[in-house]
Amino acid sequence: MLLNVIFLFVGTIAAFWISAICGGGASLILIPILNLLLPASVVPFSLTIGTFTSSASRIAVFRKSIRWKIFLWFVPFSIPAVVLGAWLIKFVNPNYLQMIVAFLLILNLPELFKSKKAVQKEQKEYPKYVLVIIGFCAGFVSGITGAIGLLFNRFYLRFGLNKEEIVATRAANEIFLHFIKLIIYIAIGLYSQTALWLGLTIAVATVISSYTVKYILPYLSEFLFRKIGYGAMVVSGVILMAGTTRKIVAQDKISFANIKRDHETESIISWRNTDFVIEFAFDDGFEVERPIRSKELPAHLKSKYDQLAKRYDHIALEKVFTVLKEPTYEFYCYKLGILHKFTWNIKSDDAK
Repeated sequence: MLLNVIFLFVGTIAAFWISAICGGGASLILIPILNLLLPASVVPFSLTIGTFTSSASRIAVFRKSIRWKIFLWFVPFSIPAVVLGAWLIKFVNPNYLQMIVAFLLILNLPELFKSKKAVQKEQKEYPKYVLVIIGFCAGFVSGITGAIGLLFNRFYLRFGLNKEEIVATRAANEIFLHFIKLIIYIAIGLYSQTALWLGLTIAVATVISSYTVKYILPYLSEFLFRKIGYGAMVVSGVILMAGTTRKIVAQDKISFANIKRDHETESIISWRNTDFVIEFAFDDGFEVERPIRSKELPAHLKSKYDQLAKRYDHIALEKVFTVLKEPTYEFYCYKLGILHKFTWNIKSDDAK
């Protein structure tokens, strides 16, 4: 245990060095370490103690570089949004939101290949209403996912701030969000004594990291600082997408299968115990088939189903979607092991 705590302490100093330079990403390093020491449910509590302390210590070190104009428009709208996001986590699957966040992070890839002149042209001060929107979105995403740094790093990089101003202003904007999250975690019981002590260990390490990073920043040019920031966003997006994809596949029982038959190829996608069949035929092109229940049929086809149900042992139904054509309904009717297939257009009573 002691060895793990020492590893956590050293890892935290390095993680928050990287976080200061890259504009975030400490959680990607610390979460795997904390998962070895704590139940997953209380990991956010320990991590938030660290991020709160990190923001506080960065404010103390770089307080002269804070851009108060951004702070005064960002924070008031981020606070209610983080509460809303934390409340919605009961109803929204955060994995799908994390997938969107990962995609947005990866979209920063072209920024890595822009020249210094092109980067300078893009830097500008945003109007106040943009600061309001960014603040609200940052709070909302933070409330659901527990992380905001990397996703909104692009906003800071394009605002025309120098590296010290980015570190200081981000810390000032985020400290209130971390504080509110701590209150929420305590209120709903997502904490433990061990989590508290590990969180305090992280907190001490973040203070050391914040006071030493000011000796690292002078060695980085503004252009290199921005390239590192964009690179961190892209790498984090790839890592987040890979991890979230595995979670979604396991959680929603997603599977794929291919069946080749004559001139047709069917790809079957199973999602939450529902099969979607993607079929390609040279005559009809691409089709997507979805199993349905009888109550999903249009009224005129529901009556057809009721009539056929009296004559057959079992009927399986599919709704078929074809590009540029009206959906059709396929009836697979079984009698004594023999299949009879009927197809109806959505507006027609005539079977094929």
